[in-house]
Amino acid sequence: MMLPMLDTEWRPPGGVRAAFTLRSGGASAAPWDSLNLGTHVGDDLLAVAHNRRRVAQALALPAEPRWLSQVHGTAVHQAGALARSAPSDAVPSDVMLSDSAPVADAAVTRETGVVLAIMVADCLPVLLAAEDGSVLGAAHAGWRGLVAGVIERTVESMDQDPSRLHAWLGPCIGPRQFEVGDDVRQAFLAAGDGASAFEATPAGRWLCDLPALARARLARLGVTRVAGGRWCTVADPVRFFSHRRDRQTGRMAALLWRETGQA
Repeated sequence: MMLPMLDTEWRPPGGVRAAFTLRSGGASAAPWDSLNLGTHVGDDLLAVAHNRRRVAQALALPAEPRWLSQVHGTAVHQAGALARSAPSDAVPSDVMLSDSAPVADAAVTRETGVVLAIMVADCLPVLLAAEDGSVLGAAHAGWRGLVAGVIERTVESMDQDPSRLHAWLGPCIGPRQFEVGDDVRQAFLAAGDGASAFEATPAGRWLCDLPALARARLARLGVTRVAGGRWCTVADPVRFFSHRRDRQTGRMAALLWRETGQA
């Protein structure tokens, strides 16, 4: 089944696959048109279920993605294997019972066939894979989670030598679009981040470069093999949902899994 997907330009090692969904090709009506994957944004849940099924089928996913209830925090969900390993044609249980998703903003797995999922519509998705594919991590890094340490918590939970990790930064609100107040800048500076990720505006506010901040955080941890981070969700309404641009809108997903049959 053909479905538009972003070319991530990232080829992680160890039999690991990554994908990022775009906004077109689904069943949701405006303003969630059309491939909305979020159950928490006011969309018809049956349309969301259809969209999630379409993604699973188009990517031949080995299991239903492990959707999270994301709250802009730093909790990391340890995603183990489930008894049911294949995506179902029925409405996924977490669509009808959305409160059942783990409350976390990151997930880690050491299991083959477990599909990690991070939903975004301006926040930065960060995907991580060990060099041998033995452990995977995914984080939802909006500015609050980023400054609080969600990337650090995810890398710590992977329990790997950071120099042997590969990372990918997905589409997010770009540095020419993300205007913040001095409180946000000061929060990052207090956490040890550099001022170079911020550019003053004539109105006395700041343009914030989320991918640059994430790269700096990863580099301090020892993760230097970092790809992606060049797509702006706000500037591309054809391909991407953007909460900052549209307020009421859908959610895309960054997906990461290790294919079954890999040693």
